[in-house]
Amino acid sequence: MDSAAVPGAGAGERHTAARHTAEFLRVKALAERGVASAQHQLGFMYVSGQAVPRNEALAVEWYRKAAAAGLEQAQYNLGLMYQKGQGVTQDQAQALHWYRCAAEQGYAPAQYNLGWMHAKGQGTAADVGQALHWFSQAANQGDPGAQHNLGMMFDGGKGVAQDTAAATGWYRRAAEQGHARSQFALALRYDSGQGVARDPAQALDWLRRAADQGYAPAQFNLGLRFDKGQDVGQDSVQAIDWYERAAHQGHASSQFNLALIHDSGHGVPRDEAAALTWYRRAATQGHAAAQDNLGLRHEHGQGVERDPAQAAHWYRLAAVQGLPSAQYHLGQLYDSGNGVDPDPAQALYWYEQAAEQGHLRAQFDLALRYESGSGVAQDPARALAWYRRAADQDYAPAQHMVGVLLDRLEAGDPREAAHWYRKAADGEYALAQFALALRYDSAHGVERDYEAAHFWYLRAARQGHARAQFNLGVMYAAGQGTGRDAVAAYAWLARADAAGVAGAGAYLKKVAARMDAGQLEMARSAAA
Repeated sequence: MDSAAVPGAGAGERHTAARHTAEFLRVKALAERGVASAQHQLGFMYVSGQAVPRNEALAVEWYRKAAAAGLEQAQYNLGLMYQKGQGVTQDQAQALHWYRCAAEQGYAPAQYNLGWMHAKGQGTAADVGQALHWFSQAANQGDPGAQHNLGMMFDGGKGVAQDTAAATGWYRRAAEQGHARSQFALALRYDSGQGVARDPAQALDWLRRAADQGYAPAQFNLGLRFDKGQDVGQDSVQAIDWYERAAHQGHASSQFNLALIHDSGHGVPRDEAAALTWYRRAATQGHAAAQDNLGLRHEHGQGVERDPAQAAHWYRLAAVQGLPSAQYHLGQLYDSGNGVDPDPAQALYWYEQAAEQGHLRAQFDLALRYESGSGVAQDPARALAWYRRAADQDYAPAQHMVGVLLDRLEAGDPREAAHWYRKAADGEYALAQFALALRYDSAHGVERDYEAAHFWYLRAARQGHARAQFNLGVMYAAGQGTGRDAVAAYAWLARADAAGVAGAGAYLKKVAARMDAGQLEMARSAAA
């Protein structure tokens, strides 16, 4: 078969075309005489379009002749054609047959593929024992893919007893041959100290080897280290470089982290447009946190036109993946009818989904609903249960509400209520500081202690709690829990009066009546 000359081609190109044509004719002649290696080579020429037009059907025909003659490479390539459906109807059972023929002759690539088909149950029932057998055969011949898969099987105890040392050994053998996934696996082991002594330098070295080969998870991990300054100096420029390499391969987490860096301006100039681009790319791939972030942007009009319906769309995509923050945000939209029709049942459903996963605000808001009967039957016990779950996350408003509900319930324990008020008060929550001061003032759930009452009234008053300011003024006026101080009494009572606390004005007049002009001037200056 002659090859057409290329118009304008140089002498070198014409010579190459002629040589390819001559080579094809030579191989074809040998193949037609039944030489198996030539039949296999001719099949390869047809499948790759080398010196002849690409023709997968003819490739299969010649591979089949060589395979029938027992040539293991041809058997393997025929198996590939059946597996992929190239030049022949896809047939996994036929692929399995030809892989087995080659594998039984010791051909490592066929042993690997045969192991893979048994592992995945393609063309046969899944059989981890057979997968282990054939991966072992290929691995012992140095096939890095099989070595990696053996490492994974020992790692997870699939078809074999779990053996961290054996897993590490197989990963290392593949990694040293340049297998990127094994290099990454080895890096993670040195990072965590699993099966080896922890060695951040070794972890970094293997990460770089895998990343330099273009392995996106390693590039992402390397970017993360430079981003956070883990075992390397913090370097946002290096982080962006590695994230971008992975992101351009479609690695969604890298796209999301790139968005975060550009959004925050962490170590680089802030670039909201770049952030939005990367959020969209990650979200389009199904990255739940990116979808939630896009929802927030559309809900609040940050960098995009405000569009609550679009916000609901993105929140829903993330919510059905189980992201608690998106579930909470979607619940809020249903609660308010923002971008969706108001639906208390849907709001409750999404709040509960988020709350069950530990979302703090969802737990607290759910408790508020059950306490008030908003959209649900009022249920103080369920309200208390949800407040407790939020309180256990050290959320001071919830800790305060646990105290409030324990005070209301007949079976509530005043001492336990005081305990929760104290936790919230230590978190600088003014309502709890006032409630705790009242308890020390009145000996409710604690021993009466006027000094402690003064201490907590003062903490709450300094945060602007008007009732605490009034009570503090009274204590200074009476010298209760502190020294008598008319100036301080006047100053705090004046603040309470300005805030509209009933009785503060009358008490202020009584205090003022006992003060001289100098004290009044000082007090009014302190109250200003």
